[in-house]
Parts: sequence; C-alpha cells; structure tokens
Amino acid sequence: MTSLILDIEALDRAVAELREGAGTWTATPLAERVGLLERLLPRIVDEAEEMVAACARAKGYGPDSPWAAEDWAGAPWALAQTASAYLRVLRRIAAGEEPVAAGAARERDSRAVVDVFPATGWDGLLLNGFTAQVWTRPGTTADGVRSRAAGPYRDRPADPGVALVLGAGNVAAITALDILHKLYVDGQVVLAKMNPVNAYLRPHFERVFGEFVLRGWVRFVDGGAAEGAHLAAHEGVDSIHVTGSERTHDAIVWGTDERAEERRHADTPLNTKPFSSELGGVSPCVVTPGPWSAADFRFQAEHIVTSKMNNSGHNCVASQILVLPRDWDGTERLLAEIRQVLRELPARSDYYPGADRRLAAVRTAHPEAEAHGEGDCRLLVPDVPAAAVEGEDMLLTDEVFGSALGVVRLPGDTPDAFLREAVAFANDRLPGTLGATLLVHPRTEKDHRAAVDAAVAGLRYGTVGVNCWSAIGFLLGYTPWGAYPSHTRRSIGSGIGFVHNAFMLADDDIEKTVLRAPFAPAPRGLFTGSLSLSPRPPYFVTNRTGATTLKRVTRFTAAPSLAKLPGIFASALRG
Repeated sequence: MTSLILDIEALDRAVAELREGAGTWTATPLAERVGLLERLLPRIVDEAEEMVAACARAKGYGPDSPWAAEDWAGAPWALAQTASAYLRVLRRIAAGEEPVAAGAARERDSRAVVDVFPATGWDGLLLNGFTAQVWTRPGTTADGVRSRAAGPYRDRPADPGVALVLGAGNVAAITALDILHKLYVDGQVVLAKMNPVNAYLRPHFERVFGEFVLRGWVRFVDGGAAEGAHLAAHEGVDSIHVTGSERTHDAIVWGTDERAEERRHADTPLNTKPFSSELGGVSPCVVTPGPWSAADFRFQAEHIVTSKMNNSGHNCVASQILVLPRDWDGTERLLAEIRQVLRELPARSDYYPGADRRLAAVRTAHPEAEAHGEGDCRLLVPDVPAAAVEGEDMLLTDEVFGSALGVVRLPGDTPDAFLREAVAFANDRLPGTLGATLLVHPRTEKDHRAAVDAAVAGLRYGTVGVNCWSAIGFLLGYTPWGAYPSHTRRSIGSGIGFVHNAFMLADDDIEKTVLRAPFAPAPRGLFTGSLSLSPRPPYFVTNRTGATTLKRVTRFTAAPSLAKLPGIFASALRG
C-alpha cells in the first residue's frame, strides 16, 4: 500500500509541475521554439548508439545484428527526421512565409491535394522517387487548406494545457514523436507514461528532451494500466493521446465495469476529455497482376516480408493479409519467393508480450500454416478463405501483432476487375483503417490508369502506399499519421485524429496520405518505368548494409552536409 501511495504521489506531482509550466510554454516565442529544436537534434545523435543498443537488447539480438537497421529507422532516424520537418516549417513561418507554399496545394476531383514530400532537395536526393500527397476531404479548397494550416502560429494561439501521452510499447520513436506533436502542433506540455514493455527508453528520452524537462514542459513516468487510468482521470490533465489497442481507449472512455457497454450504447462516457488515438487494425497488402520479371518477384517478396517481419510484426500497420489475384500465373511464384525470403532471414524471436499465445491461436485456427522460423513464428497461411463467415477467421478479424501473414485470393481476370474486388474486400471485411499497401507494375498502371486511380481513391485508409509499405508514412514527419476519418468514440476502430503532420494541416481537412515509391530499385527501375536513383531501401529486412546506411542518414538528417553524402551512397549501394 505504501508503494502505491508513493507512486500516486509521484504521478500527481508530475501533473502539478506541468501545470505550472504550461503557461510558459504557451508564451514561448517562435524563435525560441525553433532554437529548442535546433538544440534537440544533436542530442538525438549523441543518444542514438545507446538507444539502438537498448532496443536490440530488449528484442534479443546485438546492436551489430542485421535486425538493428529497424532500430535505427524506428528510433533515432524517425525522431531526427520528424524534428527536422517541424524545424523547416517553423523556420518558414518565422521568416514570414506561409507554412504551405501556394504551389504545393491544388484542387482535384472536388478536393485539395497537398504535396508534402519531398519537402527539401535533400529529401529528393536521399529518397529519390518517393513522394507523398495529403488528400483533403471532399469540398475543401487549396486556399482554405493553406489558410487553416499551422493555426496556433498564425491567428489561433493554443490555450495552455497538459496532454497525457500513453506511450506504445513497440516502436521506440512513437512516444517521442507524440511528444513533439503535442508540444509543437497542439501547444500543450506533455506527461508521457512509458509502456512497461519499453520503459528502458525513458533515460534516453529524458536526455533527448532534457531542455524541455528542465523547463517544466515534459515529464516522463512509468507504470501500467493502473497508473494510466489514474492519469487519464486526473483533473489536471486536459487531453489524452494513446497509441495502442482499441481496448485501451474503451477502458478509459467507457470504463471496465459491468455498465461499460451500457455507457457506450447511451454515449455517456466516463471520460469526456479530448482524446486522439492511433490503434491499428488488420492491414492489407494488395498485389495487382502484371508483367513481373523474375527480379520483380524477388524484390517485391522482400518488400512484402519487410512489411510483415519488421519488428517481428509488432507494428500496428504490419501487413497481415496479402491480397493476391486467384487466377494470376504470378501468384504461386510470388509466394515461393516469399517463402524463400522468410527462410533466409536471420533468427529472431517474437518478443512482444503475448505473441506466443497469439501465434499459437493462428496455428490452432490454421493447422496448415507454414512455419518458416524457429517454433511457431514466421507463419504463412497460404489460403485464407475470403468468404469465411464474419468472426470465423481470426486473421480477418483480429490484429495478430506478431509474425503471421495470411493470404487471401480474390477473383478478377483483369487488373480492373481484381482491383474492384480487392478494394471492396479491404474496406468491408478487414477491421481498421490505418494503412494499406498497393503494389502495381508501372506498365500495368499505365495501361489501367483509371482502375488504379479508382483503387487509390477508394481505399478507406489513413495512409495508402503505392509500391511503398504504408508504414513509411509514420517516418517522414511531413505526412499526417492516423486512421481514415470514419471513427467515433463509440466505434473507435483505428482511432481518431492525426499526429506528426509537420505542415500542421487542420485535422478536419485531412482524409488520407498517398505515398508512392519506385516499383523497382535503380538501375533496374529504369527499364520498368520506375525512374529513380534509389537502390534497395535500407529499411528492407534483406538489406545487408541497412544499419550502417541508416546510422549515416540519421547523422545527416540532424546536420546536413555534402561531405556526409559519399558515405551514405557508398553504404546504400552495397545493400
């Protein structure tokens, strides 16, 4: 009882200290906010090696393992990239410029489309051929979207407030990026409760955010569900952001007692604070039939396996269902390449709590599942019945959050017919709207432009990646990250609201982000219609030099210099 009281006292003290600092953060001028980010970037670099090593230890491998590339991407680089994105936009505003340049926004199909990536010449060089657009909601105009961007830095200053960030336990940078968003976009000071799974990151984050901690604008605390519940209900907390599960949201908003469902039905929540969330779902990867070469099959197999095996599948937007054309002669060939890639990967475990239980449930539901790793991991279920009665197949109804990939085969003897089936299946059968990936050969897209455009427009997901795993939208900083705007607190799905979003587009304007990447790497892409200079991406789980490349990219992102480019390119080309 004594330790519980002491813990509660510590939590209350953290809230009180933040309330004292909230007004000073609101009053901090733009020039000083810019300076704080400028001084934060070198601290990311200083902390990077130890942060990556800590992540590797927690996952059961060494910092020199090929798997460590995911820790460079999902920890220091993601943080440096997003901080740099905010810094660039804030510098524009400080210089008297509009946050979104006039040429970046235009109207199309009764909505505005905003080009958000590449945002700098460096972006276009390091991720050549990668682009991102934000599609705003129908009825918006380019001028309206631009005028509403970055409101707190123009004519709509934020009120002082304390935001509670309930950190996720999987990808290291999530909590840190949510802190930046709450500080710089919502204008609130932040109490970040670390998830018990990655509480080891707390000292690293406290050093990275050292100035913010010293000045009373950020506090970190540890704890589980009980501490989270206490803070969520605390009268000193003004808003809540959570990355996690639908269950976490519902427990806070509706409670966990026997009357919780009654409250939901009546829409009488226990907690009425402003609440934003990113909650995952069952994410699809849709493969359009086309004239693929042997090299295409291998490259896209590596891409698909990356979208599943990054972080052992412990990602809210990991590909869980691979949607393939039933009648395409490339379907079995692609699956054969996927099996080969899975077998070739270095050993690792599914480290996230409960993964063994969830994977065992997949094996029980699908005895035919193929295991391509040690024990019940790297599972491939090669034929999940798409027409199964709802609730009958867990791969179609539950986020596994582990290394299991199900395959659904749909009809359609042409790309047009198949894409219509695939979009309807993804939208209507799979729970969640966070991210979807669409793979399509450039020649197929050229010959079936209307069908591909309709598929991109029709997919109801917060991020749609065309030849690009949708999770890349989480990393870029400029791209809003969140669910498709279709959920309510009574039916929360993949969540409400967007984070990151360095251009600070108004949440009510955003519908989704559309990412694009080369279908094939350079130089082979030149012969497929993928005109870019990008080699195999360093975040691919098959990239032999990914960790080295991403380490160098992290240092470059924090402090760009021409002298650093040769080392990046030399490493990237060897991957």
